[in-house]
Amino acid sequence: MMIKRFSIWLLSLSLLTPLASFADLTIDIVGGSASQIPIAIPAFKQTQGENIADIVSADLSRSGLFKVLESRGVANQPHTPSDVKFNEWAAIQTQALVVGKVEAMPNNRLKVNFTLLDVLKQGQLTGMEFNITPAQTRLTAHKIADAIYQKMTGEPGVFATRISYVSKVGKRYSLYVADADGANPQKVVKDSTEPIISPAWSPDGNKLAYVSFEKKKPIIYVQSLTSGQRYVLANFKGNNSAPSWSPDGSKLAIVLTYGANSQIYKIDADGTNLMQLTKSSTIDTEPVWSPDGQTIYFTSNRGGAPQIYKVSSGGGDAKRVTFVGSYNVSPRVSPDGKQLAFIKQEGGRFKVAVLDLTNNQMRTLSDTSQDESPSFSPNGRMILYATSVGGRGTLAAVSSDGKTKQRLGESGGDVREPTWGPQE
Repeated sequence: MMIKRFSIWLLSLSLLTPLASFADLTIDIVGGSASQIPIAIPAFKQTQGENIADIVSADLSRSGLFKVLESRGVANQPHTPSDVKFNEWAAIQTQALVVGKVEAMPNNRLKVNFTLLDVLKQGQLTGMEFNITPAQTRLTAHKIADAIYQKMTGEPGVFATRISYVSKVGKRYSLYVADADGANPQKVVKDSTEPIISPAWSPDGNKLAYVSFEKKKPIIYVQSLTSGQRYVLANFKGNNSAPSWSPDGSKLAIVLTYGANSQIYKIDADGTNLMQLTKSSTIDTEPVWSPDGQTIYFTSNRGGAPQIYKVSSGGGDAKRVTFVGSYNVSPRVSPDGKQLAFIKQEGGRFKVAVLDLTNNQMRTLSDTSQDESPSFSPNGRMILYATSVGGRGTLAAVSSDGKTKQRLGESGGDVREPTWGPQE
């Protein structure tokens, strides 16, 4: 049974379950940090564009590190630092206060100002000004949330990043890119009656590699997100699957059945210089690069059951990485190279787990049971993954410490194969 599921994992054929149409993904938040930062974000002064304060509030709440306070009960609603009456905000136990405004400019431009204030010290922490088009309002709100997050936590925010995923409407598959909060979904690959699987972001965020069955066999394509142009990266004899970009974007690790069983290969980003990295009589699949580009982690059943191994990016002997449990697949390395996220079987259920590569301590993070395709956020704080709830596929996320959980979904629709884009 485990080998059968492992073989299915090889080509992500779980995508063949019916998926439905969807719009923006909605997000439910469960749990959060025990020491959340109390922050107030009164409505910005603005007459057009999306509500910036609402978007910033939703971003920070979703992180699990902030407690966004209800501010409408405060008599004075400031838009600039000079408007602020600090005693009013201290009275509702506000630690940080965000004020801002949006002004109309010539040529259909908008000027957006925001300031982050320390209520206790009654001083400014940071502030920015943006000159944008109305269409850039949502992105600007995410950038404001990123700036606040970084100032208050010392870590980069990821609200202005993007995610990708696969959907199916009727019998047609599509590959989408959306904001990290699930909003603004954009179709980047034409509808196809054949499956699309395994999207992988290039390090610069400008391209996606993916596998399409449109020619009745799995072929790896690379597509530009700006021009829409694409090219075939790998169309060798047999199956071509599981692309993974090197950190510098010059190469990809891929899986081929070029000889017999699925093995790991390395190929230049232009489709030249193919090199075999693993040589075994079993299945080697799901490669992913370490951040320093020196190591490739992958899934293999060379020990009898699916486990995670690693090999030098130049080839050589493979070494086993996971030893706890009889089924561990789908490795993903954190941006700092210190953690390995993967899917483990636990009591007949499939859950997101993380292995600390510095001390080999493993812990289970998710409370769902049919999880797959984990993907770290660019700051390593969250892990995005696919799961099944009520018999329907959906996306979810969990913090790398397991304290904050999110569920992304839209009534009547399913999505699969999520991956988090880079910090651009």
